[in-house]
Amino acid sequence: MDKYIGTKLIEAEPAYRVSNEGEAPKIVTDAGEAFADYQTVDMGYRVRYADGYESWSPKDVFEEAYRLTDGMNFGLAIEAAKKGCKIARKGWNGKGMFLYYVPEGRYLARTDAAKSIAAEDGKVDYGAYIAMKTANGNVVPWLASQTDILTDDWVIVV
Repeated sequence: MDKYIGTKLIEAEPAYRVSNEGEAPKIVTDAGEAFADYQTVDMGYRVRYADGYESWSPKDVFEEAYRLTDGMNFGLAIEAAKKGCKIARKGWNGKGMFLYYVPEGRYLARTDAAKSIAAEDGKVDYGAYIAMKTANGNVVPWLASQTDILTDDWVIVV
């Protein structure tokens, strides 16, 4: 079989899959209810996916697959950016700074250099890149440092 690795942006909360003998399991989020009212209690998470589908995942399986978006590694942060999220490092000093993904596209040439490589429609093909909204409010292309790549303090900006 082939190996796969995936990334999804989900919502989740701790939950319990509970049941009594002869009853179908159900999901509850109140620990007091779970442990007081049911014979069988499995700890895990209630998960809501982007399309609204909800499921339950065992605690160990969930925690191996998912990380909070407050303290991600660089790879997860980039995946979040590719899904349309704004990302930043917790320690950045500039107010309002964040990164976002700009997909490949065709843009009107604005300089002589760009015009020299433009197609007949006056547009230039650009590859995807990461842009930074700076503390000054302008946008510039961004390049990661070794520290940026190896740290685990990336967050999704709301």
